[in-house]
Amino acid sequence: MTAKLYGIGVGPGDPELMTLKAVRLIEECDYVAVPKSGDGEGVAKQIARQAVKNFDQKQLLEVSMPMTRDPQVLEESHQRAAEQIEACLSAGKSVAFLTLGDPAIYSTYIYVHKRVQQHGFAVEMVPGVPSFCAVAAKLNISLAEGAQPLHVIPASYQGVEEGLEWNGPKVLMKTGRSMKKVKELLSEKGLLDSAKMVQKCGMEGEEIYQSMADVDENSSYFSVIVVKD
Repeated sequence: MTAKLYGIGVGPGDPELMTLKAVRLIEECDYVAVPKSGDGEGVAKQIARQAVKNFDQKQLLEVSMPMTRDPQVLEESHQRAAEQIEACLSAGKSVAFLTLGDPAIYSTYIYVHKRVQQHGFAVEMVPGVPSFCAVAAKLNISLAEGAQPLHVIPASYQGVEEGLEWNGPKVLMKTGRSMKKVKELLSEKGLLDSAKMVQKCGMEGEEIYQSMADVDENSSYFSVIVVKD
């Protein structure tokens, strides 16, 4: 393969939801870049390992992606990751960078993608199944019908209260750390009974909640809420 960076979405958790293209490119690339945000094996790495036959023979490139909102720490980690990948590309090697869900939706990968592209290297994004689509399937519901607008809201950031007032179905992502606040807002807006949630969709420990009243305030970071009036 020619030197190129592939940002590969591995889906939300179930390895059977990985695309054929994602599996093929991981098998063919010289290096597999795996994001590391703390101790233990990364989730994206665990998913890919179950679907890619030669995964344990791949040359891995661990890139630090700390779970923080400190802009300086993030800037430095993204720059280091880009430098690691560019060293491989400069040597004529191809790199598959694994990312949960889809690389175009709230993915840390995109910051590395932009840097590498700006430095003149070839890049490509390979879409994956977004977590909220997998969640809707688990709940056996549609996300939007007819002319309904669909709103995807990062619930642990500012603006969630305003977003809950928008017309149409709403998906609340990144809710885990702010679950108490999110439940209070849903209750205040009269939306608590219209909300359902899946925690760790497609992963070990998956939980499906048809009622938000049953949701623990210390839920996993991997929790997605769907609100439909």
